[in-house]
Amino acid sequence: MTVDLDWENLGFSYHKLPFRYISYFKNGQWDEGQLTEDATLHISESSPALHYGQQAFEGLKAYRTKTNEIQLFRPDKNAQRLQKTAERLLMPKVSTEKFIDAVKKVVKANADFVPPYGTGATLYLRPLLIGVGDVIGVKPATEYIFTVFAMPVGNYFKGGLAPTNFIVSEDYDRAAPYGTGAAKVGGNYAGSLLPGQTAHSEGYSDVIYLDPATHTKIEEVGSANFFGISKDNEFVTPLSPSILPSITKYSLLQLAEERLGLKPVEGDVPVEQLDRFVEAGACGTAAIISPIGGIQYKGKRHVFYSETEVGPVTKRLYNELVGIQFGDVEAPEGWIVKVD
Repeated sequence: MTVDLDWENLGFSYHKLPFRYISYFKNGQWDEGQLTEDATLHISESSPALHYGQQAFEGLKAYRTKTNEIQLFRPDKNAQRLQKTAERLLMPKVSTEKFIDAVKKVVKANADFVPPYGTGATLYLRPLLIGVGDVIGVKPATEYIFTVFAMPVGNYFKGGLAPTNFIVSEDYDRAAPYGTGAAKVGGNYAGSLLPGQTAHSEGYSDVIYLDPATHTKIEEVGSANFFGISKDNEFVTPLSPSILPSITKYSLLQLAEERLGLKPVEGDVPVEQLDRFVEAGACGTAAIISPIGGIQYKGKRHVFYSETEVGPVTKRLYNELVGIQFGDVEAPEGWIVKVD
């Protein structure tokens, strides 16, 4: 099939592809699952996913290499994170084997839409787990749907690897203490829409959320994780029970230590101590790495390396990570899964 897309200018938006995967959980077990061309989910109007938010999702990508192979980046970690979210929301777990098999099936079926090597674009995959069926009381569903669909995407933030500015949210929290902040559930993102829209209207890429208990420590950057490069050559990232454990962040923590010789530090990041960092960024599957030029807090702009240029350490981390994902740099053992 010849696909007529402007691969280098895709942006981050939905494209309806020919195939997706769907599996049903009924009578206490998952069926084998199958590919389907039907892009519409048919569910009961009383499904708990619609009323009570009993749903979870993941995000990962498929990459085309220079030798025209297609590969996945640490899909087992996405499977494990979905399992933890399912546990938190009393949903049946999708095994790692089933998860990776579903992802591979979708990638292979839509292989023509995996962007060519060198365009910077990727095939984004969205696994979704939802509670369905005829339930109206506040209780777990008895039936579930696990589905995976895909679309080719470009950069999440306009401009790609270029510094942008963020503003600290002083009026909104991303999650509640001891809530579902560490789970990848839709409610966390629904609550971020208003503060995000406000930030955009004021010329910022997104908001910086502080810890919900004390409002003194940085937790997340919109829908991504925060990291800072300190003057003492440390790779610093927040640690909190209400932060989503980013696969990209933990990959960068390892690469920063093993490949760049930085000291990995996961702990408190007081917002009043931004001057300890010479570079900063947001990281995640969709964003990859988005350099932070400056952070607006209480009427003052703290600028890191530059508002127009990417810092050298951030650039090296980006090149290392993206090089691994596209097969140009040797990956740590177990990080890459080939799609045969």
